[in-house]
Amino acid sequence: MRSSYGLRLIAAFAGVGVASAAITAILVNLTFGSLFNSYVSEQQSTRGAQSAAVMADSYRQHQGWDRSALQNLGPTLLMDGGELRVTDANGVVVLQLSEDPSLETVRLHRELMGSGPLGPERSIPILVDGTQVGSVAIRLPAPGLQPHDLDFRHSVNQMLLVGGLVAGMVALALGIVLSRRASIPVRELTAAANAWERGERQRRVQYSSDDEFGTMTASFNAMADSIEEQERLRRAFAADVAHELRTPLMVLRSQLEAMQDGVMKRDDSTLGSLHEEVLRLSRLVADLEVLASAGAAKFGLEKRLIDLREQVAGSVEEFRALFPDRTIGTDLPKSRVMVEADPGRIRQMLSNLFSNALKFTPEGGLVRVALIRAEPDAILEVSDSGPGIPKEELDSVFDRFFRGRRAKAAGSGIGLTVVMELVSAHGGRVTVASPEAGGAVFRVELPLAATGPNLQSHAAMASEGRVYAK
Repeated sequence: MRSSYGLRLIAAFAGVGVASAAITAILVNLTFGSLFNSYVSEQQSTRGAQSAAVMADSYRQHQGWDRSALQNLGPTLLMDGGELRVTDANGVVVLQLSEDPSLETVRLHRELMGSGPLGPERSIPILVDGTQVGSVAIRLPAPGLQPHDLDFRHSVNQMLLVGGLVAGMVALALGIVLSRRASIPVRELTAAANAWERGERQRRVQYSSDDEFGTMTASFNAMADSIEEQERLRRAFAADVAHELRTPLMVLRSQLEAMQDGVMKRDDSTLGSLHEEVLRLSRLVADLEVLASAGAAKFGLEKRLIDLREQVAGSVEEFRALFPDRTIGTDLPKSRVMVEADPGRIRQMLSNLFSNALKFTPEGGLVRVALIRAEPDAILEVSDSGPGIPKEELDSVFDRFFRGRRAKAAGSGIGLTVVMELVSAHGGRVTVASPEAGGAVFRVELPLAATGPNLQSHAAMASEGRVYAK
């Protein structure tokens, strides 16, 4: 498999399987060894107690210690080997089985069984009717070291080893299957990216899931849709720019040629018409230049302390003269609203907002401009009584080159993008809403400067009246 991700996934599955089997084998060995040794030790203690009970029965039957009777009991007590010593109440050795030549069969049995070295000696008192008449000291083979014990443990380890190998193989097979399934979205995404590199912009990732891969492919498809939409807007913008440039250029060319041919007189009216077309070209070129530089405005701002109220009032008066057939209502505070900003860029932002609102406001309509303080920001709202913005287009209003499909007003689709860039460069933000009743409301928030006049209470601001003028 070429995918390193797939190889790592396979290795991870196999490693987890083998590691799990190995850890299980270790834990089983430790637990088994401990429990088995405890079991054998308990058995040896029981055998010691049984030996003391047998010796007590012999003492009771013979009314004392009978060496020959005790020697007859030895082979029965020590069938798997060991040593046994019996002493009386005075500590005198009554029987020492390890030194008795009659135990040759026991030694032979130990050799045949392959018993290991003897464990520590255990001394158990011999009681007859509650009185200690002696004691028995017994040594048995060390627990866990006898051949049949070792063979049993070896068999268990072999079973665990085989189980670990089987688990590793199963984990490897599962890793191969699951890694191929898990890498499907990665391969799909790679193929789609390569298709985009070849210019196949319609290619999308055909994978749907609720996991992280599904989110990744959905993000890729959304990015592809966004890029495709941007390409469409750029093509539309290029066509609009070509049209906007072609019209004034054709007018200029036709009038100049007419004056050269003597068909049109070179009077003030003709020169005024030519000048108007030149201004139209200049505005379009200026919009393009602003769009190119607006993204870098934050690095070239000449900020200083300015009164935003004065800036808004001045721009409103300029646009009242340009649009005498519309009403521009203002709601401005009586005191200053100080911000730290570039006055030229602020005028440019206001100009784009006001011109956009007035373009979409029909004759006799109303454009309302409101400025308030809402610590720590100054809030400027520009609303119009135009047709409004469809809900599906609200998220695209500030996109470059965007023009609403139902928009009838002329424009390049640059002005609002410039507004967003300039507001962002000043540390603020701009939003837009379109009420169901119609019209659009643009809201600009700019940080207030830390000066005294901006610390007035909201109650004082609420008492300020509104002024509407035409």
